[in-house]
Amino acid sequence: MVEKPQLELFENPRPQRDYTILIRCPEFTSVCPKTGQPDFGEIEIEYIPDGLCIELKSLKFYMQSYRNEGIFYEQLTNDILDDLTESCRPRWMRVVSRFTPRGGITTEVRAEYKVKKS
Repeated sequence: MVEKPQLELFENPRPQRDYTILIRCPEFTSVCPKTGQPDFGEIEIEYIPDGLCIELKSLKFYMQSYRNEGIFYEQLTNDILDDLTESCRPRWMRVVSRFTPRGGITTEVRAEYKVKKS
């Protein structure tokens, strides 16, 4: 496992309001752990921030850290969700990974987080 770059955050300018941030990373790459071949896809991150928002330059470096990592789509999507929610503690977040066809088959994985109410 490659050490991931530190995600930088900034204060939410409107913490009293629910609003959605949608981030698309259309040139995502990782490596198939079975074949060693590159996987190409898009990662979409949608979230409702609480106190903190994700700074985009640090997110770019975080995403690039997967470039040479052999990882299955399902693990990748859930790892991204876990890392981002642990870092910025949003009210809600969804991560969707969409990968280009391989052997005529496309794959899309969705993982979601929401704050559990007591």
